[in-house]
Amino acid sequence: MEIDHIFICVPPYANEAELLIDFGFSEGSSNNHPGQGTANRRFFFDNAVLELLFLTDEEETQSELTRPTMLYERLSSESKTVSPFGICFRPAGGDDSKKALFPHWSYRPTYLPPHLSIAVADAPIDEPMWFYLAFASRPDSSERCKIQARKHANGISELSSIEITNPKTKELSPAAKIATSTPGVKLLSGETHLLVLGFNEEKQGLVRDFRPDLPLNIKW
Repeated sequence: MEIDHIFICVPPYANEAELLIDFGFSEGSSNNHPGQGTANRRFFFDNAVLELLFLTDEEETQSELTRPTMLYERLSSESKTVSPFGICFRPAGGDDSKKALFPHWSYRPTYLPPHLSIAVADAPIDEPMWFYLAFASRPDSSERCKIQARKHANGISELSSIEITNPKTKELSPAAKIATSTPGVKLLSGETHLLVLGFNEEKQGLVRDFRPDLPLNIKW
């Protein structure tokens, strides 16, 4: 497995995206998720996507289909115990198994074709939402994503690591243990939720902290 995209739960309309644009990121197209009650603003890189996810329809997000994802709780809760992050994996290059390695269930949202599904990990809400797309590929090799803006004024091009700080004190779920065995993925214990994304192997030794607006640090 390898990282496909990361989401951060934000308030409606994701105005926090303007901070990323001011930082020098070029914004790609947004997505609505009919039937799921969510939408996003997205930033594309050669090998991954950063997504700011927000709630658009509480009824849809709490429907029988979507409720098990716990997206409503992630998007609406102000509890410090609820993780605002989602980490999506895809098959690594040369991986022909096309299967999620962690325990999971199949989510079939109405916005996907009937033959496709999302493998959602069996994990508690105080961990990130771990999930897997067997049909995903790198943005720079996907015909659908090649049209997206991937050139950024700050020179950032490729995600090289992610580090998630989590206030969780209990033992990690089996899914988390497997997810964090993926190269470049770390899960740490700390006082507050924080996502640290490393780009371009962090060769310049620079850091940008987006708190308090976003629980995000970017290193490049």
